[in-house]
Amino acid sequence: MSGRQKLLVVALAGLLVVLYVVAVAGRRDGPGDPAAGPGPLARLGRGAGTVDPATVGVACGPPATAPTATADGVVVAFGATCRLRVADPGALRTLVLRGATPFEVTARAPGDADVTVTDEVTPGPDGATVAKVAVDRETEVLLRCPGGGGCTVTLARS
Repeated sequence: MSGRQKLLVVALAGLLVVLYVVAVAGRRDGPGDPAAGPGPLARLGRGAGTVDPATVGVACGPPATAPTATADGVVVAFGATCRLRVADPGALRTLVLRGATPFEVTARAPGDADVTVTDEVTPGPDGATVAKVAVDRETEVLLRCPGGGGCTVTLARS
């Protein structure tokens, strides 16, 4: 083995030791704090965000009331079905739908995939129903209310 090769092996071994020490020093014990957020990893999601509720057209079947703007977003009340027309967001965004009762969401998958995704959203432990729909172009999202008894869904800002 030449002198250069020995030097390269020693430098690589030193780098591995330094990386190991940094990894061990950065380790945290315990369950963590979910409210703390992702920290430095948040930079990876830069540019991604939610769909602005003002860019969503709403066409609900009767009985339905006109959409209402609130601080949280746009509130939509409908009977059996409702069509949301999301304008092209220009990049991958998330349409956040929140409610208090179960509802069903159907939308086309983002990208070039020819797939339609349907999800039945049920209340979580906190009693709220939340659906997140990935949108990267003009998209139509269909909302259905099980049993046709009426649902109220908020097109949330976040």
